[in-house]
Amino acid sequence: MPAVPSPPSIPRQRLRFCNAPDGTRIAISSIGSGPPLLRAAHWLSHVEHDLHSPVWRPWLTELSRDHHYICYDQRGCGLSDSAVADFSLDAWVGDLEAVVDSMGLRRFPLIGMSQGGAVAIAYAVRHPDKVSHLVLPGAYARGALERATSDAERLEAETLVNLIRLGWGRDNHAFRQVFTNQFIPGGTPAQHQWWNELERLTASPENAARTLEAFHRVDVTELARQLRVPTLVLHARGDARVPFDEGLRLAALIPGARFVALKSDNHVLLDTEPAWPAFLDELRTFLGTAAAESTHDNGDAALTPAEREVLHLVALGLDNAAIARQLNKSDKTVRNQVSSIFDKLGVHSRAEVIVRVLDRKH
Repeated sequence: MPAVPSPPSIPRQRLRFCNAPDGTRIAISSIGSGPPLLRAAHWLSHVEHDLHSPVWRPWLTELSRDHHYICYDQRGCGLSDSAVADFSLDAWVGDLEAVVDSMGLRRFPLIGMSQGGAVAIAYAVRHPDKVSHLVLPGAYARGALERATSDAERLEAETLVNLIRLGWGRDNHAFRQVFTNQFIPGGTPAQHQWWNELERLTASPENAARTLEAFHRVDVTELARQLRVPTLVLHARGDARVPFDEGLRLAALIPGARFVALKSDNHVLLDTEPAWPAFLDELRTFLGTAAAESTHDNGDAALTPAEREVLHLVALGLDNAAIARQLNKSDKTVRNQVSSIFDKLGVHSRAEVIVRVLDRKH
């Protein structure tokens, strides 16, 4: 009898909070170390529970393998404030700006998944100096009401919002199963059970309805045309939540974007399907982030593993205080490690470090 593979180990998570411009408290999770990788918030996340989810845990494990992976709960969801007045694109972008400032990030790849794609696009247009790469899995430019072309499509979008208001908080999970079947139709019974419970835990019926209603009316078509950031768009061919054609349309709007079709029916990829390793390969190739390989390619064999980790963040433009926050070290420790790196590399400034790393890469 073949051995059953054990589930991936649960990575260690660090939680913190920041305040959005309107005072809304936002919960932030960070996992792993190395160059930063930030995910814009999307609907249905709960930083306290996602680590234990058979759906989200593989995402957190893999995305933190080569990076300091940062994600946060959307306003009105998870551990972020639930008493929220403003559900709008400007508010969501303001939340992302607050997270970036709180974490001391200067330049980083940004993932915008599903509804988070519109937030990531708006942020990248507003802050092109901050975003080094933009990754958009299962994303769209137009919400369901903006892309609807018939009364039936508009009625369907409005019905889903009302279904949330009526049935989201009930003990009977049949109402929530409608959404689960859209997000992970190929999931196992255990994964469906987890997703149904996540829907109940992450937001109140009213917050969930207002969130979906607002996203239905989002349209970042013109902003997508203004992007000047290297962009990777990935979309499942059978996506039951966001039509495949919307992914194609989004990629066509963004100058120079690369589009990858994934063979899946799931809006959120599962680690048991062939599309999952394909997604990871595309992502890692696009970001060029095999952290250990890049440091060794730089010829920096004299550096310790801890110094190589600091070197990556120096090369990304982070100052000592930001590096200390990301790596959970004291400012003095980081200062000493940066001095040691300078000595071993024979450089005298951070600018020289950045030039050296870039020269080695190219």
